[in-house]
Amino acid sequence: MNAHQNIEGDICRFTLEPEDTRRFAELCGQFNQHLKQIEERLGVNIRNRGNAFTVTGDNGRAHATREILTHLYRETGKQEELTPDTVHLFLQESAIESVSDLTQENEQPVTLRTRKGTITPRGHNQQRYVKSILQHDINFGIGPAGTGKTYLAVACAVQALLEEKVRRILLVRPAVEAGEKLGFLPGDLSQKIDPYLRPLYDALYEMLGFEQVEKLIDKNVIEVAPLAYMRGRTLNNSFIILDESQNTTQEQMKMFLTRIGFGSTAVVTGDITQVDLPRGTRSGLANGIDVLKDVDGIGFTWFTAKDVVRHPLVQRIVQAYDRHDRSGEKQ
Repeated sequence: MNAHQNIEGDICRFTLEPEDTRRFAELCGQFNQHLKQIEERLGVNIRNRGNAFTVTGDNGRAHATREILTHLYRETGKQEELTPDTVHLFLQESAIESVSDLTQENEQPVTLRTRKGTITPRGHNQQRYVKSILQHDINFGIGPAGTGKTYLAVACAVQALLEEKVRRILLVRPAVEAGEKLGFLPGDLSQKIDPYLRPLYDALYEMLGFEQVEKLIDKNVIEVAPLAYMRGRTLNNSFIILDESQNTTQEQMKMFLTRIGFGSTAVVTGDITQVDLPRGTRSGLANGIDVLKDVDGIGFTWFTAKDVVRHPLVQRIVQAYDRHDRSGEKQ
């Protein structure tokens, strides 16, 4: 497929090839819903006649729109249905603040290899996050739910295991969730904590397959455990992910970070706006950010609502809560 463009002031003209009526209908969506979705997000006007498109807007936005339409048209050739969700994901990459990042053709996107296929981080922040994980021994991914922090960290861990860069994967979570008391749950400690670790299991199943994950857990190659199990251990040649780290205490965060041994990578994910610790207890994540922000060799990636890759409503919900919290602080 080729895309030819001619930019004149605030107008970007280009054609998408090869010309295919079915693919163009899928690109535009029913009643042009996909094009309207792009127009609303990027603040542009899109017109087309067949495979010839004209986008009106400022130069940066018009060019970003061309990139989005080119990507989406390529997707229609893969015999996969183009949905509003797919369009939303590509629009995440077209955030106006990062238009220049979209158009840097010499910067190759990072992809991650798992047993079930490849995973491509979407958007500038997800790409930066994965590159940081590949370059640093300790990384923090901080931001709201739905930004891919945990999922991409698990994908990095799976790739490292498949490439034999590490011998083990450890997925860890603190046993504090939404003010609930574990003592009221049935079963022993591992059974009590299992529901809180479910998102980590789900990511592993998607990337490796159920049978392979169960086999690796039985061999202790993959360990999914509450944070309390990390005390007193030294973790060498391992990929360790601490999820929901906003619910660690300061002592727990220090304990976890000092478990890291030779040949290991650690990723700490969390959302400092969703702390479920007892009132008056400062989050180990918030404290860790302050203590470690100037330490060489530690990577920090900050996600915002615009990086949310779930249902578009999730992004608007996160933004609404952010506005409400800020207005409350001013009162």
